Amino acid sequence: MMDYITIREASQKWGIGIRRINTLCNEGRIEGCVKFGASWAIPAEALKPSDMRIKSGKYVKDKENVKRYL
Repeated sequence: MMDYITIREASQKWGIGIRRINTLCNEGRIEGCVKFGASWAIPAEALKPSDMRIKSGKYVKDKENVKRYL
């Protein structure tokens, strides 16, 4: 049987916020997480997903989309 941890336990384990982990679960970025009512169960062996957010502080535009609107 697989062991599960809560979002709060994952937050302490990975050093990121509870809301961020909830977002990662909603996006399906944590493999094996399961929603039970309003709570998420995260496999104890699950790896912390990489941070795919933009960190440069700049808005990144797709050049093809920009050309379409000009």
